[in-house]
Amino acid sequence: MTSEAAIVVAGGDILDLDAVMRVMDDSFDPAYGEAWTASQCAGLLPMPGVWLTLARNGEAVAGFALGRIVVKEAELLLLAVKKEEWGKGIGKLLLRTFAEDAQSKGATKLFLEVRDGNPAIDLYKSFGFHEIGRRPKYYTGRDGQLYDALTLSKLAGA
Repeated sequence: MTSEAAIVVAGGDILDLDAVMRVMDDSFDPAYGEAWTASQCAGLLPMPGVWLTLARNGEAVAGFALGRIVVKEAELLLLAVKKEEWGKGIGKLLLRTFAEDAQSKGATKLFLEVRDGNPAIDLYKSFGFHEIGRRPKYYTGRDGQLYDALTLSKLAGA
């Protein structure tokens, strides 16, 4: 059983893209159309204000968070944890680290977007995020079904 104490959280970069994609492929159900491609991630990682955080269980990447800051607003672009690691506090640890990193970079407000119905919404709301908007029919599932995206926000440090 993994505990937060066994997980090491550290910054990552483009050299970690293969590990990030393995986690993303494992954790995002393709039925919903939420996962990013390797080229999307690779194009974003070198941009100013973008940072990648990895959660490692030993040598293996168990999860990651991808964030971006523009002026004083930070956005959690992606957060994923390998299915075998779900329920062990890794998502919470990554979310807390994202918020701390964003605040240390000068963010006063945090944002994220998530598919309506995604179980991660409970985690985000328990962390103080609240819904501020909805994008109807934003995600297109593999079967063509459309899903709304929810925009969530909270004040940094709150």
